[in-house]
Amino acid sequence: MPFQRTKNINLSPIKAIELKASGIPDVISLAQGIPSFDTPEVIKKAAAKALSRGDVAKYSLTLGLPELRETVEEKIAKEGMFYDFEKEILVTVGSIEAITASLVSAVNKEKDEVLLLSPCYTSYQEAVKVAGGKPVFVELDENKNWQINFQKLEEKINSKTAAILFANPNNPTGTIFPKNDLLKIADLALKNDFFIILDEVYKDFIYDDIDFFTLASKPELRKKVIRAFSFSKAYAMTGWRIGFLHTDEDNVREIVKVHDTMVTCAPVISQYAAIGAFDFADKEIEEFKKQFVVRRDLACRHLDKLSEFLSYKKPSGSYFVFPKLLKEDDSWKFTLDLLEKAHVAVVPGVAFGPNGEGYIRINFGRDEKDINEAFKRIGKYLKGKK
Repeated sequence: MPFQRTKNINLSPIKAIELKASGIPDVISLAQGIPSFDTPEVIKKAAAKALSRGDVAKYSLTLGLPELRETVEEKIAKEGMFYDFEKEILVTVGSIEAITASLVSAVNKEKDEVLLLSPCYTSYQEAVKVAGGKPVFVELDENKNWQINFQKLEEKINSKTAAILFANPNNPTGTIFPKNDLLKIADLALKNDFFIILDEVYKDFIYDDIDFFTLASKPELRKKVIRAFSFSKAYAMTGWRIGFLHTDEDNVREIVKVHDTMVTCAPVISQYAAIGAFDFADKEIEEFKKQFVVRRDLACRHLDKLSEFLSYKKPSGSYFVFPKLLKEDDSWKFTLDLLEKAHVAVVPGVAFGPNGEGYIRINFGRDEKDINEAFKRIGKYLKGKK
C-alpha cells in the first residue's frame, strides 16, 4: 500500500535546488541558508573534550543534558526570559524539529489551522502538513517593508486556528517585527486561544538600530508562547543539528512526547558543543555579525547595479535579501534557467508562500568572493536576456 500521509508533503524547494546544483561542477550557491564560516574552534574543543572523556556514546535524557539546559536557562535569563531548565526547556535536533514537534502537539481535529506570515520559511508549510494541519497564509505588506497587515491577519483567525508561526527576523525578507505589532499578536492569541510559535534563529544578526523584542519575555504569555532557537546560524553549526525550545511546563510535557517518538534525544556530542557555544563563543558571533553587515552592503551594491532587472528592500536582519524580478513572472522558471545557464543557485520566491511569486531569495552569508562572482554571472545572464 502506498504512503498516504506524505502525498501532499513536498521536499523543500531549497533542498531541491541544492540537489540540482550538486550536479553542476562550478556552481555558486546562494540558495541554502548556510553561512560560509566554520564552527568556531572553542566549540569544537568543547565537543572534542566530551568525546575524549567518553561522554558522548550514550543517550542523554530525552529533555537533553541537564548541564546544557541549565546553561540555556542562564543564557536566556540574561535576555529577559525566565524558564526552569528542569521542566520548561527541551533540547532538539535544530529549530525545525522543535517547531514540528510543537505543531504536532498543538494541532488537533477541532483546531487544525496554522497561520503563516508570508513570505515565510519554506519548511513551515510542510511541517504544518506533517502535523496534520492546514497552512493558512497571511500576506505581509510589501509596501511597508513586509510588515504585518492586521486586517488580513484578523480575517484569517477563527475557531479552528491552532497557532501562528513566524520567524523574527523574518526569513526570507530580513524584516524585523516591532514590539507593538508582536503585542497585538499576543492579544489576538489570548482572545482566540491559539499558540504563538516563535522562530528566533536569526535574532543575533540585526544590523540596523532596531530594538529586538521577544514575546517569550512576557510572563503572562508563557502558556501561549513556544520559542525555538537553533545554534545553526548564530554559531555556524548547521551540520551539528542542535537547538532548543522553551515554554510553559504543561506545553513541554506534551511536546516532549513527540520529540521522544521522533528522535529520542538530540545528538549528545552536539549538546556538548552547544554548551561550549553559549559559554565561550559570544566574541565569534559579534565577528560573524560584522562580516554579514559588510556582505549585506556588498550584495545591495550589486543589486543597485541591476536595478533595471531587480528591486529590493534592504534587510535589517538575517542574512538574506529578497529582490523582486521586474521582468519575470515565474520565479521557478527563472531560478532553474539561472542555474542551468549561469551556474548560480538561488531560491524561487514562490517557495516562501503565494505572495513570494515574482521574487528570489539570495543568501549573502557566503564569502565575498562567491558573492562577487555570483552577481557577475547574474548580471551577465540578465543583460543577455534583453
